[in-house]
Amino acid sequence: MEAAAVRPDRTARSGQKRRTVTWEDPMIGARAASSMSGLDYLRAIAGGDIPPPPIALLLDMSIVEVEPGRAVFALEPGEYQFNPIGSVHGGVLTTLLDSAMGCAVHTMLPAGSGYTTLELKVNFLRRVTTETRRLRCVGSVIHLGRAVATAEARVVDGEGRLVAHATTTCLVMRPGAEG
Repeated sequence: MEAAAVRPDRTARSGQKRRTVTWEDPMIGARAASSMSGLDYLRAIAGGDIPPPPIALLLDMSIVEVEPGRAVFALEPGEYQFNPIGSVHGGVLTTLLDSAMGCAVHTMLPAGSGYTTLELKVNFLRRVTTETRRLRCVGSVIHLGRAVATAEARVVDGEGRLVAHATTTCLVMRPGAEG
């Protein structure tokens, strides 16, 4: 006979908090992406003409600047991003870094092209909490080839201190290319 799992009653906790996330159909943006250059597509998201992807709303992450070969994101640290020891989970910072690097690559791609992360290397340097204030992440393309791109990104806190940095390798998928 299996032992029953003991689960505490979570409905009676004091100090309970709630966060509601609302998003639009992510396929609206996905469909628009196929007919726009990466730069134009990301500018449309940053300008509010195309809805942001749900992950951005879920994590409170946004595009601040975008130009060829460069994407800048911001993220407001919140308790809902915390790990069990009271700081922002490394996966949240990794998502921020991956987004900035991937979008930096995307700015360099023509309409109908895409990319996916092949490899990601992250270094965490400082603990992030709600006192850290707004994070800024700058992603930049290092190399863009026909099939492979590399990029780097850095996250700084509200005081300009380096919090984390990363590099990535992306597979570039161009129109008409066979995979």
